[in-house]
Amino acid sequence: MNTGLKITTFAVALAATFGTAYGVGQGVGPVVADSPPEHRDAHASPAPEPAEGDGHGGHDTPPAGGLQISEGGYTLDLQTPRITAGQRTDLRFTVRDAEGRAVTAFQREHDKELHLIVASRDLDTYRHLHPTRAADGTWSTPVELPRAGGYRVFADFTPEREDARNLTLGTDLAVSGPYRPKELPAPDTTAEADGYEVRLDGALRPGAAGELKLRVSRDGQPVTDLQPYLGAYGHLVALRSGDLAYLHVHPNGEPGDGTTRPGPDVSFTATAPSAGSYRLFLDFKHDGKVHTAAFTVRAGGAAADPGTPEGRAEDGHGH
Repeated sequence: MNTGLKITTFAVALAATFGTAYGVGQGVGPVVADSPPEHRDAHASPAPEPAEGDGHGGHDTPPAGGLQISEGGYTLDLQTPRITAGQRTDLRFTVRDAEGRAVTAFQREHDKELHLIVASRDLDTYRHLHPTRAADGTWSTPVELPRAGGYRVFADFTPEREDARNLTLGTDLAVSGPYRPKELPAPDTTAEADGYEVRLDGALRPGAAGELKLRVSRDGQPVTDLQPYLGAYGHLVALRSGDLAYLHVHPNGEPGDGTTRPGPDVSFTATAPSAGSYRLFLDFKHDGKVHTAAFTVRAGGAAADPGTPEGRAEDGHGH
């Protein structure tokens, strides 16, 4: 198992300011053009530099990317760029190679060929999905998003090639309906999820690897019988507020390795690409169900003080 950090950073423009409604037919025009945006050539332009003021560079800072709809000769082709809030819809997409052909062979990582993350730009709604692939290379998964607005879709995969490396490609998804953005929750070290309390210890640091330890409890008692989920006792995704820089962090250790215990602690090693606010989403499984706890943290700033738990992610799983 890869116990390191897989990271792809997406530099995207700020979302436009909307009126009282977001979507087609609300008097402000369509949320996206009638046809999907053209795919950018993977070699057309270099990746941008890290954001100003991060205080790190060179070998200390993870590499930054651009609008990574294309990278390394692969392109994420989202075939349903618009859906309606509150309606269950099949999200369909294809990964294409440099010749435009649908990719049909992927390496399995954490029990799946491809992991799909969907997050709203205000980081209030989060989904970790596992779509199914048809023989022609078309992926699909049902999704129901409760709120209108701009979303980001991340496909995390490794092509089945001897020299292939892991990629995370991203593209925008527009969800129509009445739009009301939410503020990013204040930093905190505790979060509630479906009756569980999760405590965060450690700090996310720009340009420096650090340990993040999350302790799971229920009714005041530590949970010591977490169940493996996708080959681990927990999975952590971090998204940077503002441009949705993406970090997929895997835990230290794995079930059955002789040293990793099934809770209450799940440990991760992570490096932030820059200073800023991040939203962390922890997926863990207990009593046969997957739960998601969410935290806001600041990298390169003052540590969060313990406070009132307010970190439950909205509908973290649709499977």
